[in-house]
Amino acid sequence: MRIRLLLVLVMALWGSAFASSKLAVNEVPHAVAGFLRFLIGTVVLLIALRPPRLPAVDAARAAALGLVGVFGYNFLFFLGLSLAPAADGSVIVPMAAPIFTVAVTALLGRTRLSPIRLIGLTTAIAGAGVFFLGIPASGSHRLLGDLVFLAAAACWASYTIFGAPLLSRLSARTVTVYATAAGTLALGLIAAPDLADVRWSELDLEFWLNQVYLGMLPTALAYVLYYRAVGQVGPAAASAAMFLVPAFGLSCAWVLLGESISAVQGLGAALMFVGAWLNTRSEVPREAPSAPLPAEVNSQVVQPWTGLPHPADR
Repeated sequence: MRIRLLLVLVMALWGSAFASSKLAVNEVPHAVAGFLRFLIGTVVLLIALRPPRLPAVDAARAAALGLVGVFGYNFLFFLGLSLAPAADGSVIVPMAAPIFTVAVTALLGRTRLSPIRLIGLTTAIAGAGVFFLGIPASGSHRLLGDLVFLAAAACWASYTIFGAPLLSRLSARTVTVYATAAGTLALGLIAAPDLADVRWSELDLEFWLNQVYLGMLPTALAYVLYYRAVGQVGPAAASAAMFLVPAFGLSCAWVLLGESISAVQGLGAALMFVGAWLNTRSEVPREAPSAPLPAEVNSQVVQPWTGLPHPADR
């Protein structure tokens, strides 16, 4: 019971990251906001996990993975937040990424589209269409931002797909730290031109506390808690909790930012939820909680939108 409560806490932390990141984007350029969050998170992960050294080839592969998942995803994620509400991102990203993953792996012949999966994929695509139709007519920037969120979800899916071969040989903890560090470095290079334009002296304590929160809790602490849950209840049960993320994300966006989605968008989100659930339900078999953590960890890939693990496609 206690570990399941910790899982709910992890989902709450991940959901809150959308609204908290939006608060950061309101104060500094989106590239700077992304870099600060992952700089703090990377430092915490390096201290907490102390990953082993990798051969040059594997380190380069993990770094390349980080350029797609951590850098590519988060650059687009924070850009989307500068254009659209965090409420939209908290629905689009967690729901669209697994759908992209199933669709691409099916095209590559790595996933069989069973009737249930096909129904789920169709339902999710229809839900995405309804969600976008529900965007207010006055929201041209919002539409662009939501499309950017979709591109971010595609990066997340790519990270999942291309990370699987590397994670068949290496611990996901090790790959995650190397990939996150490489992605953070790239985020820093992109943010460098904007750093001089930030009025650092005008950033108040609330801004810095929010950055510390983002780096330490949704990006670092949730990582440790999630692995603990995976080790005790198994990856299938742990990943099923992912569907709580939009609920927490929407709640935090409403409380912290006063944001909401329209009724039509709500209908689209519900269809996306059902579609993603059908695909996940059919993809991940029921399994008993396993004992050793490393065996479970090796069946995981990481989620670039948090820097945390996500079940690999099987």
